[in-house]
Amino acid sequence: MGRTGDRNVTNADRAEGIRRQILALTRDLHAVQSAEGAGFEPGVSRVAYAGRVFDEREMVNLVDASLDFWLTHGRYSREFERGFAEYLGTGNAMLVNSGSSANLLAFAALTSERLGERRIVPGDEVITVAAGFPTTITPIVQYRAVPVFVDVLLGTYNIDTTLLEAALSPRTKAVMLAHTLGNPFDVDAVRAFCRKHDLWLVEDNCDALGSEYRGRMTGTFGDIGTSSFYPPHHMTMGEGGAVYTDNAELAAIMLSMRDWGRDCVCPSGRDNVCGERFSRQFGTLPAGYDHKYVYSEFGFNLKATEMQAAIGVAQLEKLPDFTARRRANFGYLRQALRPLEDVLIMPEPTDGADPSWFGFLMTVREGSPVTRDVLVRALETAGVQTRMLFAGNMTRQPAFDGMRERGEGYRVADELANTDRIMKDAFWVGVYPGMTEEMLAHMADVLMHAFGR
Repeated sequence: MGRTGDRNVTNADRAEGIRRQILALTRDLHAVQSAEGAGFEPGVSRVAYAGRVFDEREMVNLVDASLDFWLTHGRYSREFERGFAEYLGTGNAMLVNSGSSANLLAFAALTSERLGERRIVPGDEVITVAAGFPTTITPIVQYRAVPVFVDVLLGTYNIDTTLLEAALSPRTKAVMLAHTLGNPFDVDAVRAFCRKHDLWLVEDNCDALGSEYRGRMTGTFGDIGTSSFYPPHHMTMGEGGAVYTDNAELAAIMLSMRDWGRDCVCPSGRDNVCGERFSRQFGTLPAGYDHKYVYSEFGFNLKATEMQAAIGVAQLEKLPDFTARRRANFGYLRQALRPLEDVLIMPEPTDGADPSWFGFLMTVREGSPVTRDVLVRALETAGVQTRMLFAGNMTRQPAFDGMRERGEGYRVADELANTDRIMKDAFWVGVYPGMTEEMLAHMADVLMHAFGR
């Protein structure tokens, strides 16, 4: 205890006062750092395809969490998981360290022996697409299952669901698909196919957080949904991701696998929540073996840090506004580029979908006087970042060279003609919430000029 004037002041009081000062200074620092700088200058200023959008709330939360120095899963992590599950309308949400880890954890859960005959084992097949990001596919290969690639549709850039039945085999166990650049795939058709054949559905929602299909959030239709919070995504923690499900058994498996595969469900820093830590029998372990060191799965450590979660709590508050701005930016470009519909295939939402667009994807039409490479060079020269549709055709990537040469490890259903077309002729620009109308107009002007219009 110490004395200040005529009253006693505890160390806790003094610590709280210092914390308030630090957080007030953090707000002041953000105000100085974010003071208005130079305006946008077309052709000189850089137009990023994506980026962080934040204010003092993220910085204050980040510093607040660091002052606790808890570091691992704690109060902010629990707050985020509750809030994120509520936002999505799902029963369970678990924070992980990246979207790639979310996909790994989602797929790993389906290999658990707890699932009996429905578990995925080496040699089982998983239907997916090759036009997308590799980490939707990587867990399938890592667990020695067989990805079966189905072609996509131009315009929506999602799986051609008319080809699903042709992709089916006696070894098919699951479908694992992403919503391409925020545009939901045909959920009705995919779910009906999965129900008909008793298949798992993993919904990679990493590029589509905030998108809706028939009024319901994407990521909540599958057995498991996944999200990424990498800086370009719909909200960010720097790094980070999440898995979510309404299936209690899958939730229990994923919690175990996220936390080293342990059987114990005690949160970090707490022991003996069940009251039976030293009184149970597990397998052939000695009776009463410490439950904190009983492992029912082969797992990982995929937890995010408390500082990441603190940023996520602030970002989650902004997510509805981010979604609205993405839709508005997409709408601006769609209207501004209508005169180019004869030379560019424009992105179109899937029937029944209200996308939270991740990007504005275009494919150069056959016979166009200007190629994709010319358009990309024009945009990049004018300071506009561009991106391909990630891997283009994943089966043509170097990672697949060995499997392709051996003729094993994956299967192609029919052919991937549109996937190859996208690889050769498609590109996209951003619509993230940090874009201004001046930036959007500049992008449209560059494309119009490239076609001499």
